[in-house]
Amino acid sequence: MTIRDIARLTGYSVATVSRVLNGHPHVHPQTREKILSVIERNGFQPHHAARALATSRTSILGLLMSDITNPFYPELARGVEDAAAAHGYRVILCNTDGDLQKEHAYITSLMRGHVDGLIFASARLDDSFLQHLVRHRFPLVLANRRFYGLEVDSVAVDNVLGAKRAVSHLINHGHKRIAHITGPSYVSNAVERLRGYREAMEEAGLRVRREWVVMGDFTRRSGYARAMELLSLKPRPTAIFAENDNMAVGALGAAFELGLRVPEDVAIVGFDDIDLAGAEAIQLTTVSQHIYEMGEKAVSLLLRRIEAGGQAEPSEVILDPTLVIRRSCGCRGASAGIDAKHGKGRAR
Repeated sequence: MTIRDIARLTGYSVATVSRVLNGHPHVHPQTREKILSVIERNGFQPHHAARALATSRTSILGLLMSDITNPFYPELARGVEDAAAAHGYRVILCNTDGDLQKEHAYITSLMRGHVDGLIFASARLDDSFLQHLVRHRFPLVLANRRFYGLEVDSVAVDNVLGAKRAVSHLINHGHKRIAHITGPSYVSNAVERLRGYREAMEEAGLRVRREWVVMGDFTRRSGYARAMELLSLKPRPTAIFAENDNMAVGALGAAFELGLRVPEDVAIVGFDDIDLAGAEAIQLTTVSQHIYEMGEKAVSLLLRRIEAGGQAEPSEVILDPTLVIRRSCGCRGASAGIDAKHGKGRAR
């Protein structure tokens, strides 16, 4: 049985049957139901290879992530996969370990296998290959990343605002010696969150000492190591803002190992709001960047780009950050409070 047989049995055109098979959203529900019913009764199985040859599409998307062991990325991947499946697409996940050569090798393999588009959750500010793809109008979207000066679709949280909300909350608790664990300087998130930290401190009239700002690599291990350095300073910082929850959890471990109480001796705040942050033993105050929603919106932008054949104007979606208040900042009894308006996201 072929797609033409399904069209003849249902009375609809081959194009309409094809749209149903590809999960196209613009099909009347009754039409979709009738076609799917005939497909099920007749046991029709679409031949994906033949369909790819006929349409120059495979209904496959590639998702490149920096570190699958970071709990941020599985949540993002879930949002991507769910949204892709709802539109008839499958997703290939690739873990780059933040290595440009590994990333480029994955991209080359994916493009040989003819994916319809790519979602980058691993983009670096020094990635010349990414610039090459954009210039050649290959469908791609940046998720949780920006690339300054490059016209490309992207979805990310307002990192500067999120960092300012986190640090301002600590300042409102009376903290003046607030240290900061950054991410790598070649990642846009790290640059923006550092800017938010500095702006919050400057607006409060607080001095930032050079030794209070240390660089991690977004891993728990680096958060532990950098926090051990910060908590050995004299005078010791009374609060630490880490640029992601992974490093913040590492900082918690360092504080406990040194016999310090959190938040009485040192307050700790993170960024991401991974599942672990809300665990009873952790209770980490953090900035939520709505990870699952970010994945959904990345797919929406990519499918728009694919349908437009690379001709659509680049779109930037900025999600509003939410400060989720728990006990690690000193807010006793605030097990899961929220101290910011939860915005769904805005395009500009």
